[in-house]
Amino acid sequence: MTSFSGTIPQLETERLILSGHQQSDFAALTQLWATEAMVQHIGGVPFTERESWMRMLAYGGLWPILGFGYWAVREKHTRRYVGDLGFADFHRIIQPPVKGIPEAGWVIAPEFQGKGYATEAMQAALNWLSDLNQFERSICFVASENTPSLRVALKLGYIVQKDVIMNGTSSVLLEKKL
Repeated sequence: MTSFSGTIPQLETERLILSGHQQSDFAALTQLWATEAMVQHIGGVPFTERESWMRMLAYGGLWPILGFGYWAVREKHTRRYVGDLGFADFHRIIQPPVKGIPEAGWVIAPEFQGKGYATEAMQAALNWLSDLNQFERSICFVASENTPSLRVALKLGYIVQKDVIMNGTSSVLLEKKL
């Protein structure tokens, strides 16, 4: 388990800043998770305002418990919130078990998609995770029909391991050695 300094690390890329979620992100986060297109591959049901609030609280709670977590992604020049990404351990019920392995995930708002933001930000997050020297690998799950996210995962160096059923839908389990 990683040690947590109490401060969520801030990462910067050429165009983006990854930092801890702020209360000021809540309206944009709520709008993102209420968008049907955003959740079509993640359960399919738009989130209520309360569910979005609980998600944002969970993002902050990952860090002190796991030593890693999710960042808010913002454009460097405009400071606009564009999405969430990072790592978690969701204790998925799957064989073989994946508990204790940082599971990558990313969600970029529709108006910011197609700019390479997910790949750019996740590469920075993966570099950070690798630099910890505490994990041998990372995994991610992508819905089988989510072609854009599968492309991102492959660009990041994740390798398809197998098809799985999660939450009643077909997903692909991918793995990346760190």
